[in-house]
Amino acid sequence: MVLVMCLVSGVQGQLHRTSGFLLNQNAGPVLMSNAINDIMIVDEDVWVATGRGLSLTTDGGETWTAFTHEDSLGKGGVSAMAEWDGIVWVATAFDTMTDVGEMTAGGGLSYTTDHGDTWHWIRQPVDSRYETEYAPTTTNVQNITYDITLTDSAVWIASFAGGLRKSTDWGATWHVVTVDGLPFDVVDHLTHRVFSVISVDGDLWVGSAGGIHKSTDGGRHWITFNHQNQVQGISGNFVVALGHPSHPDKNIIWGATLSAVDSSEFYAISKTRDGGLTWSTCLEREFAHNFAFDGPAVYAATDNGLFKSLDFGDTWSVFPQIIDSETGEGVYTTEIYSVDVGSQGVLWVGGADGLARTSDNGITWRVFRAFQVPGEEGTPDTYAYPNPFSPVRHHQIGGDGYVRFQYQTIRSTRVTVRVYDFGMNLVATVVEEKARPVAGDYAEVWNGRNQVGEMVANGVYFYTIAMPGEAPLWGKVMVVN
Repeated sequence: MVLVMCLVSGVQGQLHRTSGFLLNQNAGPVLMSNAINDIMIVDEDVWVATGRGLSLTTDGGETWTAFTHEDSLGKGGVSAMAEWDGIVWVATAFDTMTDVGEMTAGGGLSYTTDHGDTWHWIRQPVDSRYETEYAPTTTNVQNITYDITLTDSAVWIASFAGGLRKSTDWGATWHVVTVDGLPFDVVDHLTHRVFSVISVDGDLWVGSAGGIHKSTDGGRHWITFNHQNQVQGISGNFVVALGHPSHPDKNIIWGATLSAVDSSEFYAISKTRDGGLTWSTCLEREFAHNFAFDGPAVYAATDNGLFKSLDFGDTWSVFPQIIDSETGEGVYTTEIYSVDVGSQGVLWVGGADGLARTSDNGITWRVFRAFQVPGEEGTPDTYAYPNPFSPVRHHQIGGDGYVRFQYQTIRSTRVTVRVYDFGMNLVATVVEEKARPVAGDYAEVWNGRNQVGEMVANGVYFYTIAMPGEAPLWGKVMVVN
């Protein structure tokens, strides 16, 4: 079965795209890509799910280890991660061509018991075409695993076209579980399209396209909570993420609940303090992707930035734009997909434009990005990305879009960057005599506007990077609105 359905753009139930630039393995701190789908912190290990594979750092980002399809992970980017007692599971997804065009397919699951030294790959779970007890999912197309949870006896996966499944034999066999007791049919039943699953004190919580579901007996019986069946219900039935803090005084279940089919539903975060009997909402109209917790602090990764609450969701504040305190490298997006908190309150944040870390509540940041090193292995001495560049679509923040001009310095210097049109008329001065006191790889950003703040017309533009005592570097960028 190929389920032809467009997922809501940007939800956790979707693999966020990579920037398209290859990782240079010799470029110091490295990531597999700048699209950060998820972050998982286990003790001092920080596992980062990216649009090109899995990255691991054990020293706060000073060094990284990369895992890809060549290491027995599935094809594509990492769409889900989980850990239990030192065992790490990941799922992957990749783009593929079908009779109806390009679609996303599940790349299977992999697990490691030795910290990534070896990986064991499992094909994306599918059903036999001869299955008669329910409507089988016989393909990995749109059968993408978006969440994993591990218990002492089973592995549970939440997949869009594959539904909720569990394995008690390390993925050798999988059993379909439905939260409504009906025969599995992902086409006809919204509750069979599953996006999130967590295990809390022996209880299973599942988020689907039809609400939040709870089982207290290992998945044999379920209670459904949705927007319609409770006086104080969830905000919407499309549940793309679930979360639970370890704080002993607040046993709250959190859900990223989006509108589904009812016009009275709305985007928000829904939470329950009483096991689902009643729900309240917060951050209404916000599109949340993920949660993290640190004592009484709650973090929510949303399309409009990273939010934090110090009173369990009653009030919220949003972090300002993330800027690297040393290099000035910025995160040019409000789309934050992932967040987690490590020991001593170290906060890791990822989104559509890279990864960042702060140990002082956002006063100072370190930004990690993947890029090709200018001037190495056939890469030009400078290049622009994204290219072509759309100021109304790419790297949006503060009402503007941004393109990066990447370059490298070999000594302490000062940098001037100017943009010219096809007739070599000056369009904009991006930076002038900007200090770069340490040799390294840098990028300056341009918002696609001219000297008087007007959006430039479509076309090819040239830019120059000038540094004293060196020949100017020239590059070009195509602007397409």
